[in-house]
Amino acid sequence: MFLLGAAFLLLETKNVIGFALYFGTTWLVNALVFFGVLLSVLAAVEVRRRLRRVNMLVLQLMLFGSLAVAFLVPPQAVLSLPTAGRLAAAIALAFAPIFCANLIFSDRLAQAADPTSAFGANLLGALTGGALEYLALMTGYQALLLVVAALYLGACIAMHYAGRGPGGQTTRMPDETVSVKT
Repeated sequence: MFLLGAAFLLLETKNVIGFALYFGTTWLVNALVFFGVLLSVLAAVEVRRRLRRVNMLVLQLMLFGSLAVAFLVPPQAVLSLPTAGRLAAAIALAFAPIFCANLIFSDRLAQAADPTSAFGANLLGALTGGALEYLALMTGYQALLLVVAALYLGACIAMHYAGRGPGGQTTRMPDETVSVKT
């Protein structure tokens, strides 16, 4: 959860910078980015709520595929589009990874034995992701997507091993029972 939070905030920062490049640095542009992020999160939560079973491998492939496309599409290609096309491309490049990442996050949070601690770890990760933004001073903002991908890869590896017990066997979380003492 920590790594998911760090990657998410770093991705959000990258999107604010991307939209500023494509449309100018205004309060309206920043507000639209944050609105888009929140809308992507809400859409992912609603999609996940309606799906009983999710294939984590498919979600992870969608996440890394959308990150790869966002990394490989040069900003000049987006800037050369007319305004409507630039907006559509910017939205797809910025919010597809956020949507996929939040499908993974919501599934992981739903499986957490202690959701409060899991969410706390996610918030600490978000703080770390905010600090990692300063890497852009050395690498440039486009290269932050590589850092985001590395963080998400670490989260995927951690999720893979989180449910394994001694000897590499998969363990199930026991059903929680509530006992009332009077």
